[in-house]
Amino acid sequence: MPPEVGLTATLSLTVSDDDTAVALGSGTVPVLGTPRVVALCEEATVAAISSSLGDGQTTVGSKISLEHLAPTPVGGVVEASAVLEKVEGRRLTFTVKVSDERSLLAAGRIVRIAVDEDTFVARAQGDG
Repeated sequence: MPPEVGLTATLSLTVSDDDTAVALGSGTVPVLGTPRVVALCEEATVAAISSSLGDGQTTVGSKISLEHLAPTPVGGVVEASAVLEKVEGRRLTFTVKVSDERSLLAAGRIVRIAVDEDTFVARAQGDG
């Protein structure tokens, strides 16, 4: 049975030096880097559906559209949330957002595709 619309998850992160644009190679400022924002949002999508997948099933990222709206300094605490908005066969579309106690920091959509993990890995390795 496929995951159902409305599944949600929220994760928090205290920004460390390792999460900054400088550390991630995506800029020269010591604030939460966009690649880490994207990764945190993806983590939230995975958490939202993790208990709804069958044995041997996983999801893989397919499309990300995210607007990073405001900076967060080292030591800041952010929350990322994901809500499963649409299920079209194996295609799962999530609305994601990241915020702190002051404002919305990022918002967008992530599409993930449900796959059989063993088959997917075998194809990636050229075995399928």
